[in-house]
Amino acid sequence: MPAGSLLSLLDDVALLLDDVFILTKKATAKTAGVLGDDLALNAEQVSGLVSARELPVIWAVAKGAFLNKLILVPLALAISSFAPWAIIPLLMAGGLFLCFEGCEKLLKLVSKRREKSISQAAQEIGTPLTADAEKTRIKGAVRTDFVLSAEVLAITLSTVAGYDFTRQLFVLSAISIVMTVGVYGLVAGIVKLDDAGLYLTQRPRPLPRRLGYGILWGAPFFMKTLSIAGTAAMFLVGGGIITHGIAPLHGAIINLQEIAQQTGGVATLISGIIPPVLSGLCGLLAGAVALLIVLGIKRGLGKSA
Repeated sequence: MPAGSLLSLLDDVALLLDDVFILTKKATAKTAGVLGDDLALNAEQVSGLVSARELPVIWAVAKGAFLNKLILVPLALAISSFAPWAIIPLLMAGGLFLCFEGCEKLLKLVSKRREKSISQAAQEIGTPLTADAEKTRIKGAVRTDFVLSAEVLAITLSTVAGYDFTRQLFVLSAISIVMTVGVYGLVAGIVKLDDAGLYLTQRPRPLPRRLGYGILWGAPFFMKTLSIAGTAAMFLVGGGIITHGIAPLHGAIINLQEIAQQTGGVATLISGIIPPVLSGLCGLLAGAVALLIVLGIKRGLGKSA
């Protein structure tokens, strides 16, 4: 009898782990866009630091990210248990915030280009950050991680909404660990590309030296591309979340895609990019409106003060 109970318990555990693995795989596929966004944004946040401070800053942000998950996982489970109707509104609010941050970033970029000359910008490259500036950057990265982590966990929660509390807990925890370790491990590797290239250039054999010079040449372009991709991902992910939450808008986008598929020719070839492009444009528009509202409120408060 005890042996039978043990076998039954092991069978239940194996079934649980199998379900957790399948659900985690599904959730990872659904959240890949947000995870890519998180990777690009965090790599951008720590880029430009002096070499000696890159890994300490990444470690500080990673610790903040783990703390975010410790707050968000219980909160997500509580929402799933007591207010499941709130998942979609929270997703949309997070998507709007991503679009808002994307527009704010574009505005700051344009403003900086107007304010600084080329010589001034060149002088700032490679200048070590002060301790206060470094802390500000870390706080900004942790804040962005909180929003993106909330998006990931909300999407994951929608995937496991029909399952019991234990499976939800295991899947949310697994996604949190994979997300944090994977993202910040990759960020550490990305920001250390130049160091790896420099190391290879000092090798005695010609092939590693050439590879090292290639890495040193390509790393700045890669980081620039990653920065652009991170900004674009804000609108694609945020806009996609917003349009999915507005049924008529989402239906109109799908209808346009179907019309393009039926038209044939070039329209059929580009039909696959219609949803993300239109979602990104909707995200850009929503972020711009949100930014104008926030700027108007700030200006109003400034005048009243």
